[in-house]
This record gives sequence, structure tokens and C-alpha cells, in this order.
Amino acid sequence: MVRLYAERMDLELRHLRALVAVVDEGTFTDAAAALDVSQASVSRTVAALEAVLGVRVLHRTTRQVSPTVVGVRVVEHARRILEEADALRRLAASGVDELRLGYAWAALGRRTTDVLRRWSQAHPDTALLLVLAHTRTAGLAERQADVAVLRRPVDDPRLTSVLVGVEPRYAALPASDPLARRRTVRLEDVGGRTVALDALTGSTSPDLWRPGAEPGEVRETSGIDEWLTLIEAGLAVGITSEATVHQHPRPGVVFRPVRDAPPVPVSIAWRTDDPPRAVTDLVDLVVEAYAAP
Repeated sequence: MVRLYAERMDLELRHLRALVAVVDEGTFTDAAAALDVSQASVSRTVAALEAVLGVRVLHRTTRQVSPTVVGVRVVEHARRILEEADALRRLAASGVDELRLGYAWAALGRRTTDVLRRWSQAHPDTALLLVLAHTRTAGLAERQADVAVLRRPVDDPRLTSVLVGVEPRYAALPASDPLARRRTVRLEDVGGRTVALDALTGSTSPDLWRPGAEPGEVRETSGIDEWLTLIEAGLAVGITSEATVHQHPRPGVVFRPVRDAPPVPVSIAWRTDDPPRAVTDLVDLVVEAYAAP
């Protein structure tokens, strides 16, 4: 039985179920019927819950039962705990594991859906889930993800990473910008202008430009939506990887290849002390996706 531990006595799921049943059904008698136990058993279980918590959670009269002020909050927490316990049982019964793939910007771009589909075919018992995490390690350090797509140098000693491919860089321009009429642009074309950069998770820094051709101003953003909104409003331009072009199209933003910019390296990373099962299979799959024409 799943248990939560109080200081002196054990708080059990049956205590929470009895409380929720009484509140939902309105009486101990109806709660007993819903739980298929005796009324005396429900009364004892709720009394045990109050003893564990050290507070009264129900007002009892001869005609009705209602939660106390504290009881209302206890019932809210009880419902969430019971829902989580049920979800845990469903997960165990399904036999399906999860591999959470974190990303901070654009996952795998145009390759994302193909990788998800091929993974599902090869690993039907392990669901590959995408997790958007606006952190430097795309959720790895925070344990929001099991494995992550990174487009910045991996300098965290806690992480292991493998280069899986490279992506060309694109300029993101307001649709009304004169540069949007060109087929390609150069870095110097946007040098001297206001450039939107995400210092935490973006793949671009002022070091991308040669000395003397840097951005005139840098507007720092926190995430893809803010970055795109600034550009669409004509308040900045941006430089990004190919993945952004395919995964985040925006009607008011035009993307043009930057022909003289170095490509963006793409890595798959995971925690060294806790490598996910089948991570090698995922790396191989992503490498194949980037190698494909």
C-alpha cells in the first residue's frame, strides 16, 4: 500500500478515500455504501485521519456532515494525492515507460515528427515525450527531462553529450524588412542593427560577428515566443538555427539563410550518473535523421 508518513502515525490512502467519499456523498452511510464497507469502518477511518493530522476535518451533526475550514484544504490535497496514486497504478498496469526529451528552443526541427514516429515503431513500450524547458541544460539539471537536445557547448561536468548533427543558420526578419526580399543574407547585413538574443538558451551570441561588425544593440529575450514577437513587431532581427524555421513559423517573420555564418552544432545530452535506458538507440536515430538528405 502506498503511504505518506506523518510525524507519529501513518497516513494511508484509505484515510483520504474515506474523507473524500464522505464529502462527496454527504453522509457516512452513503460513503460506506460507495466504498462497500460498513458505516462504522468509515467513521473509524475518518477519526484515525483526524488523529494523524491533529485537527478536525469534518463538522458532524445529526442531519449532515460538512468539511471544516481546514477540512476543505485537506480534501483538496487528498483529491490530488488520490489522483496521483491512480495515475501511478495506471502507468504500472500499462507497462509503458517514458523517456522525456527536453529542449529549450525547437526540439529537432523538421526532423522531430519523423524521429517520434520511428521511435514509437522501434520502442512501443517506451513513450518518447517532448518537454519544453527554458533552462541552460533544457531540463536535465533540473530533472525535468531524461535526455535533452542542446545547441550550446556542453560545459557541465555532470552531463555526457554526443554531437548528432549540425544546422545552418538563418536570419529572422520582420516581413516588412528590406532584407526579407533577398534570397540569402550575410552577417554584416544585420550588423549594426538591434538583434534579439536569448543569452540563456539561444544558439547565437555577439561573438558570432567579426570585430567592428557587431550588433548595434542587443535585446535580451527569455524564450522563443518573446524572441519572435520582438522580430515580428519590427523591434529587432535575429539569428537562429534551421530548426526554428520549421518548428516556429510566424506569419509576420521571414527566415533567410545566412550564407557566411558557421552552422549550429546539435547535441544529445544526458546525466552521466543516470543514463536513460535505450539512450544509445535514440542517439543513433537522431544521427540518422540529421544524415538523411
